[in-house]
Amino acid sequence: MRTLIPAPLTPEAFAPFGEVLDATGDFRLINEGMCQRHHDRATLDFGPEGRAGISVFRAQPRALPYSFDLIERHPDGCQAFLPMTENPFLVIVSTGPEAKPQAFLTSGAQGINLHRGTWHGVLTPLSAPGLFAVVDRIGTTPNLDEHRYSEPWTVIAP
Repeated sequence: MRTLIPAPLTPEAFAPFGEVLDATGDFRLINEGMCQRHHDRATLDFGPEGRAGISVFRAQPRALPYSFDLIERHPDGCQAFLPMTENPFLVIVSTGPEAKPQAFLTSGAQGINLHRGTWHGVLTPLSAPGLFAVVDRIGTTPNLDEHRYSEPWTVIAP
């Protein structure tokens, strides 16, 4: 069995794949000093033929150990996942179909923005309701490539 142990999601470790979206670091106060604005946290890229769209996903929760054999990418646009609850979720990414995937575990107060073309696993909440706002490319051309591993990977608890 091929296994992965998820690492904590940090901006430095996740940088090759995208940005971590959280309310840490520099901010400015807005709304009469009652709100911290952590400004411009992700580079949105939807290619020349697309536009930004916001969708809501409700994914079935999974549990560790979690086995998978499918990764996918969106060659024409980035994809941001913003949890609508404070529950950790699993993030699986890879530099390519032949490379060993990496697994990250969010803190429950983090979202992610995957760079355009980043290979990644499917949305993997670890608790119900698995509710996410997703910002991604809306367009008329196909924007999905899938790859199935010949042997599954299993993510085990850290």
